[in-house]
Amino acid sequence: MTKPIVAIVGRPNVGKSTFVNRLIGTRNSIVDDLPGVTRDRIYFDVEWQNKVFTVIDTGGIIPGDEDEIMLSIFDQAKIACDEAEKIIFIVDGKEGINPVDYDIANILRQSGKQVFLAVNKLDNPESLLMINDFYSLAIGEPVGISALHGSGGVGDLLDLVTEDFEQDIEQVEDNTIKIAIVGRPNAGKSSIVNALLNENRVIVSDISGTTRDSIDSSITYKDREFIIIDTAGIRKKAKVDWGVEKFAVDRAIRSIKDCDVALLVIDAKEGISDQDKKIASIITEAGKGIIIAINKWDLIEDKQSNTINQYNKKLANDIPFLEYAPKIYISAVTKQRLNQIFVEAENVYSECTKRISTGLLNKVVKEAYMLNPPASSKGKRLKIMYVTQTGIQPPHIIIFANNADLMKDHYKRYLENKLREAFGFFGTPVKLSVRERSD
Repeated sequence: MTKPIVAIVGRPNVGKSTFVNRLIGTRNSIVDDLPGVTRDRIYFDVEWQNKVFTVIDTGGIIPGDEDEIMLSIFDQAKIACDEAEKIIFIVDGKEGINPVDYDIANILRQSGKQVFLAVNKLDNPESLLMINDFYSLAIGEPVGISALHGSGGVGDLLDLVTEDFEQDIEQVEDNTIKIAIVGRPNAGKSSIVNALLNENRVIVSDISGTTRDSIDSSITYKDREFIIIDTAGIRKKAKVDWGVEKFAVDRAIRSIKDCDVALLVIDAKEGISDQDKKIASIITEAGKGIIIAINKWDLIEDKQSNTINQYNKKLANDIPFLEYAPKIYISAVTKQRLNQIFVEAENVYSECTKRISTGLLNKVVKEAYMLNPPASSKGKRLKIMYVTQTGIQPPHIIIFANNADLMKDHYKRYLENKLREAFGFFGTPVKLSVRERSD
């Protein structure tokens, strides 16, 4: 059953994201006093009185604003209203009615959707007197709320909104693959998302740092559902401004930890940078599957039959620790090889969740040990007694040995390479742990 969708709209800085955070119980939407902080439409699931629905947090609307970003925010809010079954129109009860509120009210009446008027920031009994002024918007009965404190009529508002929603939506097994699109600012992450979805799902601009929230979009490819997560560009720590941008970067890193597969987007013209390597390290340390997407491949001039091979060799030299990661050469503008993202993501996910039988693991490790036994240290030699896999995402393999200190890093890498030769594990880190066990 499809969950009902409720859009949250209003002019900038009236408390829309604070209200969404109140509904979902966590600080997921970015909240800041700067107008226009929320720029794209962001989807969250909410449960109220055993009724589950989806809310869309939108950017603040300023009808008629000619600023490029503000125009895009306005378009995103209009799309959200088209998608939603119901709309919560939030206004600022502390500041009072604003001429822009009238403009938005006129737009919402034309939408033909059921609209609920929420007068926010009524944090004390005296401020409730302000509510009567908002009848002039002719948008329905105003409901006074305090999104910041959760007081007022938040519960009453949700009762009204969900009155005809059905209870106990059947939960189905989540078989989706979550792909986080990550990389430096301006690598083309949002353009990739929009090209995959065939719509302007996120705002695309040449202005660095346009995407601030991590935004989820659902798409089905060949009967498999994927969640595409567009994230803020991750800049060097020293260059990240405190406040909104820092929180956006934190959200991007959290999205890596929450995803199944990370798509690391690299600008083909600029090549791999130290920051790209840092982001790759974040992905591998989180134990996530990884695909390297070289974007803007259409801008590479004089391509020859071996251009990709040459680029692969350069990547192997620059990031040797990611030799196991599949590389795809794409263009968000021309949509070249974009569908390969889904193909590789499914392959990598399969490798991340792969389980190898204990018998096969022991056979491969025993053969590797016989071919290249470790050197002795102070008269002691490493002995491997037993190997087993205990987990997935990433595959976790435990090696029981006589002395953990005798397992040197170079020999652990040797065993990992032998395991990859035998079982693949393409696109996924492999976690090797050593535990001591007596003969």
